[in-house]
Amino acid sequence: MEAFIGTRARHLSMDLDSGEVRFSLADLAEEAARNAMKAAGVAPGDIDVVVMGTSMPDTLLPTTVNVVADRLGIDGVAGYQLQSGCTGAMQALDIAHQMLLTGRHRTALVIGGEMCAKHIDLDLDFGKLSPGEMVNTVLFGDGAGAAVLTAEPVPGAPVLHRVLVRCAGQGKAPGQVVEWFGMGDREEKRSALHEDFKAIEENVPLLSAEALKELLDGQGWRPSDVTWLLPPQLSARMTDRIVSHLGLPQAQEISCVKETGNTANALPFFQLERVLPRMRTGDRAVAVAVESSKWIKSGFVLEAV
Repeated sequence: MEAFIGTRARHLSMDLDSGEVRFSLADLAEEAARNAMKAAGVAPGDIDVVVMGTSMPDTLLPTTVNVVADRLGIDGVAGYQLQSGCTGAMQALDIAHQMLLTGRHRTALVIGGEMCAKHIDLDLDFGKLSPGEMVNTVLFGDGAGAAVLTAEPVPGAPVLHRVLVRCAGQGKAPGQVVEWFGMGDREEKRSALHEDFKAIEENVPLLSAEALKELLDGQGWRPSDVTWLLPPQLSARMTDRIVSHLGLPQAQEISCVKETGNTANALPFFQLERVLPRMRTGDRAVAVAVESSKWIKSGFVLEAV
């Protein structure tokens, strides 16, 4: 993995010796949500909306977000699950943020996570896979993250100013496809996963720069105003290329993909976990994420006030 994509480690919910999947996405999301709620000092009864972003839920129905809410003891509130790839966390944050701004809700639990282990077939001859299939066997890992947003003023907590989500794939072929098989087509001999990594290498740095510019322009910030950069976490090598393309030499980079692998919708929360304790009054942070399935650019801006 390190030679191919620059990633030293990743975490899987599957025992690679036995093939047993030991944890579900709901298991990981429940633990992440409990940790986030504890850190925020909120109880289940304080949460009045739950939003989750994932591309790989445990089941199509019931939704994983409702399973997690049930385990947490959260009931009688609005719950939403968004199916999306690497921008699903941003989309979940955007929905929660907008709901808080309307005044309809006061405290939101936002979750993002992936369960890639279910797509690993240990019987495959990996040496015979095409590059588009091989990259998926080494790129992705399992994980979940969560955050609590509140409309109430919290001393010392950073302000989420804005979340950006923009579709950017009109006329473009998908860069990644994840198939879903039902009882009618389960015997078809086609790959469940395919990735056009060349298209991703070409498009993601450009879309990242576009997202960054729109976020900065929307806040009236200059590139030199950014203290912390949370760049896309596709792979270690790709992240290095993207950061170089973004051109924020004064900003400190917050990356974790070398240690976690690409966990898609969990990664922005992993980055937040690293940057929040380090932010000081006046610090400004910008996060960017890009989804290659049908090309979406996204991000958010934070400020410690």
